[in-house]
Formats: sequence, C-alpha cells, structure tokens
Amino acid sequence: MEHYGDAILIKDALVFLFAVGIAVPLFRLLKIPKVIGFLVAGISLGPFALGALVEQWPVLEYISISEPEAAAPFAKLGVLFLLFLLGLEFSFEKLWGMRKTVFGIGGLQTGLSAVLIGVAAFYLGLSATAATVVGLALALSSTAIVMQILIDERRAASPAGQTAYGVLIFQDIMVAPFLIFVGFAAQGAEGGLSALIVESLIEGLLAIFLIYLLGRFLLRRVFRLAASVGGRDFLMAVTLLTVLGAAVIMENAGLSMALGAFLAGMLLGETEFKHQTEVDIEPFKGLLLGLFFITMGMSLDLGVVRDKFIWILLAVLALLAVKMLVLALATRLGTGSKPLSVEMAFLMAPAGEFAFVILTAASVGGVLDVETTAFTASVVGLTMLANPLLAQIGNAWAERLTKPDAEEPRIENYAEHENHIIIIGFGRVGNAVAEILRSENAEILALDRDPRRVASARDQGWKVYLGDGTRKEILERFGISGASMFIVTVDDVKSAKTMVATARSLRADIPIYTRAQHVEHVESLTKAGASFVVPDAIESALQLARRGLIEFGYDEETARDRIAAERDVDYFNPPGEA
Repeated sequence: MEHYGDAILIKDALVFLFAVGIAVPLFRLLKIPKVIGFLVAGISLGPFALGALVEQWPVLEYISISEPEAAAPFAKLGVLFLLFLLGLEFSFEKLWGMRKTVFGIGGLQTGLSAVLIGVAAFYLGLSATAATVVGLALALSSTAIVMQILIDERRAASPAGQTAYGVLIFQDIMVAPFLIFVGFAAQGAEGGLSALIVESLIEGLLAIFLIYLLGRFLLRRVFRLAASVGGRDFLMAVTLLTVLGAAVIMENAGLSMALGAFLAGMLLGETEFKHQTEVDIEPFKGLLLGLFFITMGMSLDLGVVRDKFIWILLAVLALLAVKMLVLALATRLGTGSKPLSVEMAFLMAPAGEFAFVILTAASVGGVLDVETTAFTASVVGLTMLANPLLAQIGNAWAERLTKPDAEEPRIENYAEHENHIIIIGFGRVGNAVAEILRSENAEILALDRDPRRVASARDQGWKVYLGDGTRKEILERFGISGASMFIVTVDDVKSAKTMVATARSLRADIPIYTRAQHVEHVESLTKAGASFVVPDAIESALQLARRGLIEFGYDEETARDRIAAERDVDYFNPPGEA
C-alpha cells in the first residue's frame, strides 16, 4: 500500500508538471493569462472532470489528479509566498504617493462592495458572521489576473493601470485583516459581530506590533550574518526560515499563517536584502502559485455548478453588477473620468484569488458550511474565468467614450504645412523628444493610437492627434511632404518598420529617426528606410558604462568622451560588420 501511495503521488506530480510546463504555456500562446490557464488545468485534471470518469475509462487515471488533498500543503506554501512577496512590495512611501487612489478609490470600492454583498448574503439566509465573510471575500479582485492583463497589453503605466494598481494595493493590504477576522470568527468570540470586529482589530494591531519589534531588532542582523558567511545559499535558507517561522508563530497565536508571511515580507522589504530575496524566491513562487491555482481549480465542484447552474449564474451576474456599479462610482468620484470609470468597472469586477484563501479559512474554521463554500467558490471561479473577456469589453467601451471627449476624430489638414516635425507615438519617449525639440522653437505634430494618451497630451497643449502612422493618407494629411523630419518612437517593431517604410515611400529625402528594441531590429528598420536608429539596449549599456567609468575615477568629461566614441562605433557600424 505504501508503494502504491508513493506511485500515486509521483504520478500526480507528473500531471502537475505537465500542466505547468506544457498545458499552461499552450494557453499563453492563445493569449490566455496564465492564472486562467492554471484554473482551467485544475478544473480539467481534477476529481470533478477527468477524475470523475476514471471508473468508466481507467486510462484517464494517468492524466488526472488522483489525490488532490495531497497537494493541499504545497498549495498553502504558494499562498504563503504570495503574501510574503506582497509584503516585500509594501511601502509606506508608495502608499503615501498614491494615497488618493489607494485609500480613496480602493477604500470606497472595497468597503462599499463588502457591505452591499454582505447585506445581500444576510438577507438570503446566512448568519451575520458568515455573510460578512462572504462580503469581504467577494469584494476583492484578482491581483494576478488584472496585473497580467495590463502588463501583456502594455497598459500598466496607463491611467487604468495606475488606478487598478492603487486599488489592488489597498485590497492586498486588507487581506491580512480579513484573515484575522476569519480566525476570530472561527473561535466563536462572544459579544456579537461588532465586538468581534473590534477584537479582531485590537488583536491584529498587537500582533503586528510584536512581530515588528522582533523583525526590527533581529531580522537584518540574521540576514547580514548569512550574507557575510555563506552568500546566496544561506540567504535562501534564512528566507525560507523567515517565511515559515513567521507563519508558524502566527498560527500558534491563533491567527493566520498567511498574515505571518505578509508581515515577514513587509519587514524584510525595509532591508537591503529585498531585491535579492525577490530574485531568489521567484522560481519557487511561480511553481507554488501554479500549484495553488490548480488546486483551486480542482476544488471547483462541477456537479454543484451543474445542479445549481441557474442560481450560480444569477449570483455571478449580481456580483458583477454590484461591483461594476461600485467601481464606476468610486473611480468617477476619484478621477472624474467617465471612460476610466467604465474600464475599471469591467476590469476589476470579477472576484480574485484571495477569495479562495478567505473561503477556505472560513470553511476550515466552521464559519461557512460546505455547501455555502462550494457555491461561493463556484461564483468566484466563474467570474475569474470571465475576467480577460470583461477587460477587453471595458477597454473597447472606454476607447469609444474617450474619442468624443478628446475631440480627436478629425486630423486637421496640414498637407501644405512646412518645416514641422512629425512624431509618431507620444508616450514617455515621444513626449521627452518633443519637449527638447520644442525648446528650440520647433513645431511638433504628433500621432498616437491611444485615445486617452492623446487626450492627456492635448490638455497639456500639444498638437497630438488620434491616428495610425502606418497609413499613407494620414501622413499626407499630416504634411509629410513639407516636414523637416519624421521621428518614430513606438516600441512595436513591426509597426515601426511599416511606419518607416510608408514615410520613405512618400518622401525619399526626409530624415527618418526611430528606436529599436535591440540590435537585431536595427538592420530591418534601416532596410525599411530609417536614416538613424537608436538601439535601446545599446544606449542603456552605454549609460551604465559611463557610470562605471566615473566610479573608477574618471572625470565626467572624460567618461562622456569615451562613451561618445563607443556610441559612434555601435551606432554607425551596421550589424555584422567588424
């Protein structure tokens, strides 16, 4: 039997590695966020999908998880590392810089959503404590999915990205107090719900203060000792000891293990070992988080979804409607932007991964019964699966709303204009180039595809228009025949190449300047007609080398001359030439 158990464990490990190493990357090729891939893999390989068919087709045992409960301890480690990394990113300076978004929009969204959902759950028959737990769990959004969507679409620095990040910071901070509340609720504190909330806050603050004192006086010294004696191996061991030790201490105190991991990360984030720790723990975090999301997927009972499909669907729609309204209201009050409020409503209305953590803790503690937990988890899982589609809908809707507000539908006719400079792409690079050229009294005309970026630039007085720089008719209307130069700052290589080729086909003599992601792109842009290409990677390397020369003792002027000579070699020797 022991041998059989080991064989099952190894087989399940192989199935998990197949999901992480092959199945989820295939989802990524289809532009599906990896978190969604993990959830779908867990649902498919779990006991309620392929696992439920093993009796009819025994061969399915080899491509399904036979003992999901064996993965639970490792999934808990994934949660601990997730909270630990969140703690590393916690910064009072960052919070203060984004206080309006974090505490204003984030606080209003989380608090109002939790109240409305909790009240609805209470009137549907749950106890006050259980309804509060459900409200707190469903008020949260998915940090993993939302941030990955924004990064994949290169919108993390956009207004929507910054607003979403601020709201998610507040939600992530509130996970720890929510788990404290669930822990005390599981203990059945006396005095009613209000007394329970007050007790949770007091005990939580005391626990945070005690952990802070221990970390303040011991943590940095221990890490410095490990670094001076053994390097990365010992640092990794001390990091694991810190995460697990803090988690165990908090659990023995009757609080959440995840809270202990969060506090450990928060304390370590104040030390000089923060960035090294992030690098060391990254590979482990990815695997353990993958296991966590796969485990969550396996826990979604498809039988419950089938038997209560109508009720679950109604709950999903109601949850999305409530959170969309709250998010739209909070964002509109905080920013005044209608398009941004619509985009935020669709992007962040679905529930998130920490809902699973809160629901699991509440179920284990007896705060929620099995049926309520399964029903609520199904709602969470289905809304998370819908998150990418909802994000696309919200983004498209926001763009339609932005165009009239930005007054950009028509580009003025500059066909007869002369001696102006055309800049394609008005992000950070395009804006910086324009600022310098404008200081020399140059007239700048710019195109960009992002309506919100166009609106923001026009508010600052720039002549920026919404348009596609690859189209001949737009460049002709923009006066390329009389322009003094044509500058492309977009970072999409394919689009940049097409823009350069189009401009060159319209004007054989116009100077065309552009940027490249790395050296390999320089040749293709040069062949397309670019007069001068700046490789981002080379320029970064030269600036780093300049700082290195200064540290070696060279004066600023000598270092600048050395870098200028090297820049001439790198920029003006085509790739492949000696």
